[in-house]
Amino acid sequence: GPCTECSCSSGKETDKDARNTKKKENGDRSFVPKIFFGTRTHKQISQITRELKRTAYSSVPMTILSSRDYTCIHPVVSSSGNNRNEMCVELLEGKHGKSCLYYHGVHKLSEHHALQSAHRMYQAWDIEDLVSLGKKLRACAYFAARELMVGADIVFCPYNYLLDPQIRESMEINLKGQVVILDEAHNIEDCARESVSYSVTESQLRVAREELDFMVNNNIRQKDHEPLRAVCCSLT
Repeated sequence: GPCTECSCSSGKETDKDARNTKKKENGDRSFVPKIFFGTRTHKQISQITRELKRTAYSSVPMTILSSRDYTCIHPVVSSSGNNRNEMCVELLEGKHGKSCLYYHGVHKLSEHHALQSAHRMYQAWDIEDLVSLGKKLRACAYFAARELMVGADIVFCPYNYLLDPQIRESMEINLKGQVVILDEAHNIEDCARESVSYSVTESQLRVAREELDFMVNNNIRQKDHEPLRAVCCSLT
């Protein structure tokens, strides 16, 4: 139906306007772009969702994309320090004969939000709200947030989820035809540099060079390893 919450709507739509509405390529439904709202920190997302909750648009379907550091509820993985991503992948792949029971309960969490929306009980939420509900339902908040992105009108996330091509690909974010809002955009240059930069210590370079020496000296894919060894030597 027509928007009635703001002054931009007259409540009327001509047949011509309706025909000119952009259509999806694979159907007749109108294409409604998502709003991707990028912030510098996760704390800022909390502030924005708190303000959204106070507006007339609090019931708009939304989601928050964040790392496993903030959303993982697996007791072992969440307390593992810096290896959360690797341990999560191992559980999903079923290595060591173990699996993640929280991942298999993702639908319970995403459907719970869908049920709220259907009964007009949907309200803006924060990461902590999703994690708390995930623990209650024994369902993974990390993957549930990604599932909710499909039906969300607003997607909140840190800058690098929009700027880093590898993260965009892994999170299945397609910005074509969408609306992108960058909060405090003067920080974008630093974030863009970080997205294409990598820090390495001299000791790490020396270890890498030693391993590459071993590969080359033992005729293991020499054509691949010799150029890499040359790069390590030049950097050291």
